[in-house]
Formats: sequence, structure tokens, C-alpha cells
Amino acid sequence: MKRKSALPELLAPAGDMQCLYAAVAGGADAIYVGGRFFGARAYAKNFDMDELSRAVVYCHLHGVKLYVTVNTLIYDKEMRELSDFAAELWRIGVDAVIVCDLGAIREIKRRVPALPIHASTQMSVHNTYGADAAARLGCERVVVARELSFENIVKITENCSIETEVFLHGALCVCHSGQCLMSSLVGGRSGNRGECAQPCRLPYNRGAHVLSLSDLSLANHINKLIDSGVASLKIEGRMKSPDYVYTVTAIYRRLLDERRCADKGEWEKLRRVFSRGEFTDGYFKGDKFVSMTGVRSDDDKQLTRGVSGASFEPMRVSVRARLKIRLGEPSEMTIIGLGKEITVLGQPAERAKSSPLKENDVMTRLCKMGATFLSLSPEDIELDIDDGVNLPPSAINALRRDAAAAFECCERTDGVREYFEESFTRDSINSTKTAQIFSKKTVAEFERADVADSFDIVFLPIEHFRDWADGIAIPAVVTDSEIDSVRSLLREARGRGAKYALVGNIGHIELARSAGLIPVGDFRLNITNRCAAQQIFEMGIESRILSPELTLPMARDIGGAEIVYGRIPLMITERCFIKESFGCDKCSDAALIDRTGAKFPLMYEYGHRNLLFNSRPTYMGDRRRELEQARINKVHFIFTTESSVEIRKVIDAYKRGAVLSGEVRRIGKR
Repeated sequence: MKRKSALPELLAPAGDMQCLYAAVAGGADAIYVGGRFFGARAYAKNFDMDELSRAVVYCHLHGVKLYVTVNTLIYDKEMRELSDFAAELWRIGVDAVIVCDLGAIREIKRRVPALPIHASTQMSVHNTYGADAAARLGCERVVVARELSFENIVKITENCSIETEVFLHGALCVCHSGQCLMSSLVGGRSGNRGECAQPCRLPYNRGAHVLSLSDLSLANHINKLIDSGVASLKIEGRMKSPDYVYTVTAIYRRLLDERRCADKGEWEKLRRVFSRGEFTDGYFKGDKFVSMTGVRSDDDKQLTRGVSGASFEPMRVSVRARLKIRLGEPSEMTIIGLGKEITVLGQPAERAKSSPLKENDVMTRLCKMGATFLSLSPEDIELDIDDGVNLPPSAINALRRDAAAAFECCERTDGVREYFEESFTRDSINSTKTAQIFSKKTVAEFERADVADSFDIVFLPIEHFRDWADGIAIPAVVTDSEIDSVRSLLREARGRGAKYALVGNIGHIELARSAGLIPVGDFRLNITNRCAAQQIFEMGIESRILSPELTLPMARDIGGAEIVYGRIPLMITERCFIKESFGCDKCSDAALIDRTGAKFPLMYEYGHRNLLFNSRPTYMGDRRRELEQARINKVHFIFTTESSVEIRKVIDAYKRGAVLSGEVRRIGKR
């Protein structure tokens, strides 16, 4: 859906009030911030509720919108707190929340139906199907994947039913957002819960920073972005300094207003305030095979240290006032500005016994706007005071405070529904054992092992379907330019006997149905609470694999399948690191090795993307009792690098409840 305004909104980040002041001073149309909880930058300073309330007031006085990030995965025990938080954000006047969790979206729409929701980039929306699915969930805007080309951005924007938002500048994750499990499963800090340890910035394979990307900058594509019809352009950086926020916002404000690309001086300012070597626009240009690697060098850090640490103070808004003080009547003060008038009443005036009110004294008191964001000068005050009357200084001060508070007030008093516990539909399939195979080579090994009858459903890669299987896995990413090709492959598999499609994205549910396949929810849907499970059930997915970030008790309360064996995919990357670092002839045995010697297999994925797998397989075959106690009777196996002999050993060990040789990962642990 194309925007209606001439220019897209310029959306700036703020990690604290100083950054918020900097963003407004720089010319932002809207600002996004995080609260102390439920935001994907848990280690930013962030805002408590009082600060959020003040931030709303300040932004609205300057004609700027304020959005709050609620873009982490939510656990069941947190849903009530999340619901109350959303209700409070609505009450203080927040303009929208940015959300990724399907259960959180469901609960917010139920509790505060009028609060606008923007689908976070953590939802991994990368095609029109996904944007329309977000719209049906109740979202008004979708932040599309940062990996999209301009061509695909335009396709979504022109064809979907809601607004689109595009990242304009700042840090890039090497993995598609919302699909990274590396920090969580390897380091115990969940990126999907706002705690990312950034393992992608570390060296691999003897010191090479192969996964560290340069920062994004689309400063050379301003007119294309304007013409694309996108509603909002987003600057990354809630962990960045006020200098960064101001500099980047001010430059893009100027570029948008003047409808031009950055000049040499502006590029240098962007580079100085923060960079990792050069900037990149590879994804936007659809050229993901260009070098996009970037590391923040000592020279980069030195350049940034040379940027002055400016202090940003709030800019006060000038207003006018009328004061009426009549004998025996309530005192009355009106503040005028920003196209509105606010009047409050105060204590009545009395006949002065000795010293009547003096106009200069009254004006002096009225101009003391104190902790407000308003400014009032004597020449902007109109007085109507009866002769010989008096009003205590405390009453005048109270009148001024009440008038200023009423003028600044953004609070809403209605629109919030009561919280109540919902009943949820559990997984409708009683007992299943499923398997997914990830590579052409492993498909052949699985076929050689002759173990397909050990599973109720076997999901094969979309390009390597075999007649003996009854399931096909839709790739994690399918852009609009790839949908026709993928649909054709799905229909071909359907004609050869496939019944089920493993679906890991809300945009792929309709794609599976259009090919006549029954969708089964993959772990990539990030189901971590009952509300999310209910949401995808209502979207047509009756069976689901739960997030591998859950503990067994959490999984028990939700219901669904657990991954009980296999190397879990940690990343889906848009770039082909196999081609860049190893060569296409190494496609079947490429791997990244970290500083500890742990080996992470890399595999080809549809669209010349890559999958990075965990160095250790998850295994729960020798802990069947724990699964039974958690009422886990639906299990999922993943096969990646195993030979036919190893595949048989895994299946046999699981059936016998035996220990599997080698180091393994357990559910709910690293």
C-alpha cells in the first residue's frame, strides 16, 4: 500500500532522553524507543514509564510521533505483564507499538484494540503474502526484511494492504532478523529476547570476520526510496550516541527535503559518526555477492572519538496565554499554541485587604514554566484583572501548573479492555514423529538408510523432493520475485505425492495452501507462548514445532512438537558465504570454525542463501522420561551432515533410549 504523503516518514532511534532530544532537533518525523522490558535492545539504557510519558509529551509538542518497541518473544508467564504494559502505553499517548511475537500481537489487539501495531522486522516479512498476513493479524504497518532488493520492496509496497517501512541506515544482522538462534543456543543469550551477544562479529576460520557486515546506508538512493511509495524510512541505532542520532537524522532530513543523494561532505560525516569501514547497499541493489564484510577498526573508532560529545537539551515550545482574575469568580488561565487552546479554572479572587495584585508580579509567576517543555514570555500574556483584588502566589502557581499540564497532556482515558485468561486449543495431532532433511547429499544418505517408515512425515528440500516422501519444506525465505518458482515446485511435489508443507513464516501459509498442501508449523514461527500457538491455529496450522529456545515445562504448557535430534539451523543468510569463502566445489562440506575449535556446518539454501547449523546436535533419546513428564509426544528430527550409517544409529539409539556418542545439546539448555 503506497503512502499518501509526499515524503516518507523519517524514523529515528533513541536509547535515552538525550538521544530523543537529538532526534527531534535533527528533524525526525517519528522516533522509536524501548521500554525497560520487551524490547530487542535489552542492554540499551531504555525508558521507564515516567520517561516514556515525558517522551510522548515532548514528541507531540514538536509534531513528532513516538513508537515503542515490544519486539521480543514473550513467554506465557510474561503475557499479563505485556498486556498491562501495552494498556499503559496506550494510556500515556504512544502512537504505535512495534511487535514481533504472534501471541503479543493477538493479546495487544484484544486488550487495546485501537493501539496501532507495526510488525517488526523480527517477524521476517519478506513478501506480499507475509505483509497481508500481518494486516489480517491487525497490524497497520510492516517493517520489511533488510535483505530485500529495491525490486522486491516495490512489489510488496505496491501490492500489500498495509504500509511498509524500510531500514535506511545503520547496522545489519548477517542473519535474517527473527531467524537467528546462534547467540541463544551457543552462548545462552537470546537475540530473540533482546540479549544478543553478537557472535557474528567474532572471528572464524583462523581470524577472518566473515560474518561481520558493514553498516547499511541508502544515502545514494533517496529519490528511489521516495518514489517507491514506502511509508517510513528507519534509522537503526538505539544503542548509539546522541551525536550519532542527531548527525544521521539531520543528514537524511536534508536529503529527503531536497530530494537528492548525499554529497562527499555528508558521506564523510556519516562515516565519522559511526562506520565499519565502508557502507553497503548490496542488498538494496540486489547484488548480494559484492563484498559486504565490515569490521569496526581502530581508525573507525578514532574518527568517532573526534566527533564532539554535544549535549542536547529540550527545545521549549513558545505559547501564548490569557489570564482572567475577577472578584468572586474562579480564576481562569488559557494557554494557546500549536493550533489549540486549553483553559483551566482555579481559586477565586478576593478583595485585597492591603496589597492588590500587580501585573508585573503576575506575569513573572506565569513565565516560570519550570520542568515543562513550554516557554511563555511576558509579551505573549494577555491579562484581565479586576482592580483591587488579590490571589495568593500559591494559587497563581497552581493555575499555571494546571494549565501547562493540561496543555501538554497526551493521556487517554478509554480504549482499554479488562484482562482475562483465555482458553486455548492444544495441538490437535495426538502423536507424530517427523523428520526434515536439509541437503541433496543427505537426502541420498537418508534414502540409502531406508528409514522413511520410521517417521509419520518426512520433509525434503524443495529442490530435491522424492516420491517416497510425503512432506516438503518451504524455504525460510521466499521473496516476491521467487514466489512463482517456489509455487511451481510445490505443485510439482504435490503431484508426486506430497501432502504436507513445513511452514516457517506467516507469509508461506497461503503459499502452501495455493499448492494444495497442508501447512505444518516449523520452529521458525517462534512459538513461545499459548497465545501464539492459538494464533497460528486460527491461521490454519493445526500442528507445530515449538521454538528450540523453550524449556520442557514451557513446551508442556503450550503443546506441540519438540526437536529431539539434529543440528538446529542457527542462521539463514542472504549471502552465500560458501561461494565467497570456500568456493562452489565445497558446497557439501563447508563449515565455520570458531575460536574454541567448534565446527558449524554451512549448507546451500534455496535462492543461493546459506544455512549455518549448530556445532552440536540436540539429542533427547536418552531422556525420554523427561519428555514424557512434559507431555511431549510429538517429536521432530533434523538430518544435515549424517551418513546413512549415522542416520540408522540415531534412529536406533532414540528407539532404545540409549546415549548417543559425542557432545550433544539438551532442550532448554545450551
